[in-house]
Amino acid sequence: MRRSLALAIVVAASVALGGCSTTTGGESGSGGGEVVVAGTYPIDSIDPHGPQGGGTGPQMAEQAIFSRLVRPKPDGTVDGDLATAWKPDATATQWTFTLRQGVKFNDGKPVTAKDIVDSFKRFIDLKGTNSANFPGYTMTATSETEVVLTASRPDAAIPRKLAVFFVLPSGVGANDTAFFEHPVGSGPFKLEKFSPNEIVFVPNANYYGGAPKVSKVTVRKMPELAARLTALRTGEVDVAWGIPDDQLPTLQSESNLTVQTVQSTAVFTMWFNSSTPSLKDAAVRRALWQAVDFQTIIKQLYPQTGTLSESVVSPQTLGYVPQQPVKYDPAAAKAALTAAGFDFSKKLRLQFANAEFRPFNQAVVSDLQKIGVQVDLLEKEQAVFTKDLLALNWDINFQQLSNPTYDAANTIGRLYPCAAKRNGYCNQQLDQILAQAGASADEQERVRLYGEASKIIWQDAVGMFPMAVKYAYAWNKRLSGFTPDPNGLPGFAGLQVGS
Repeated sequence: MRRSLALAIVVAASVALGGCSTTTGGESGSGGGEVVVAGTYPIDSIDPHGPQGGGTGPQMAEQAIFSRLVRPKPDGTVDGDLATAWKPDATATQWTFTLRQGVKFNDGKPVTAKDIVDSFKRFIDLKGTNSANFPGYTMTATSETEVVLTASRPDAAIPRKLAVFFVLPSGVGANDTAFFEHPVGSGPFKLEKFSPNEIVFVPNANYYGGAPKVSKVTVRKMPELAARLTALRTGEVDVAWGIPDDQLPTLQSESNLTVQTVQSTAVFTMWFNSSTPSLKDAAVRRALWQAVDFQTIIKQLYPQTGTLSESVVSPQTLGYVPQQPVKYDPAAAKAALTAAGFDFSKKLRLQFANAEFRPFNQAVVSDLQKIGVQVDLLEKEQAVFTKDLLALNWDINFQQLSNPTYDAANTIGRLYPCAAKRNGYCNQQLDQILAQAGASADEQERVRLYGEASKIIWQDAVGMFPMAVKYAYAWNKRLSGFTPDPNGLPGFAGLQVGS
């Protein structure tokens, strides 16, 4: 069983990638050495503003090609990208960003305040999954060196939220497929090739931080675990992550590899569709959670990279507050379901994407069946999964939900209000708490409020939140400049390939 990141997302569908090649020939341009990344999941889109642009796979590609105002560091703090400084007004409804000067797109044209403002408008207008972080927000250019983001309400999380906002040149249309065949960006790389099975980046000589020192980075679609690990061991790729626990001892014994695990921002999240008649009752949802022995499942499948979750969000996330773990008690679960009038003859639909999560979900189904709950386990292609996720065409939805912003505003604040319509759950009290958390400029107060919100979500069993995820990375020691990332989004700009 593996750990992927993904997820964004999923979005979110989440997407973990792996690998870099041993090819050290091909000296060219800014450096030498070709790096091959073995991707677990497809990258169907590189439009950062579109509906599929928020997943972990697309974000990995987008951060290579495009710049952001700010970007998160692996420790969760915020670093400048196109912005060198930012500050809120007294109410945290207006944020002023001072722009870096002299930044150019890869075609040599300067990046302007207008490009940033127009990109934000496109981001909002296209209503991609991440745009929900900015309801009614606007951006204006107050000068050539400054833009101001105005929120519809006080929002202290804006800098972290902007981790998912990428800047394009002005004039890119809503469905400008031609642009994304040869995109113009100001990130460290340019796109050389984009096909269903492979995406290739080459250094951007105009990058303000200096062109990368590798000659090429290729992300190759390798969805099968065995193929990825074989490629890692044989040297076809030099880096992989999302490595299953049962494969770690073998990799740790390889003298040419470095193996490291890092606490991620991801939590295994299994929403219940509260709009489904059989799942409207919180007592039913809690009983289903109680019927699954997650601690044993984690111990068997994820002894090194999984721990029983104690919150809706990861310990890496601002807003993390531990909750009381749900005790496994199948007898009590069955009794509670019977008392609630649960229809044991009706099958529940549990959907997931990506084969790496199959054993975990099979174990969940097995435990539910032990108390008479019948479940259809539906493994779907990522695009179908995402479409059905948003359409609520499921009863239980599994996803590895990561948080690229490191802030609970992006997960609890975005996915659980009534208006989000993401899981059929609506609670006006929760909405009020989330509004207060989003408006507070006091980080300690925000943590307290998100803790209250987590308690409601946890006790009402809006979903099951079984596991906090660690990501296992392995890379060839010939590769330097590689930093494991808690979101499964390592950057490639600092890579160098030695002999």
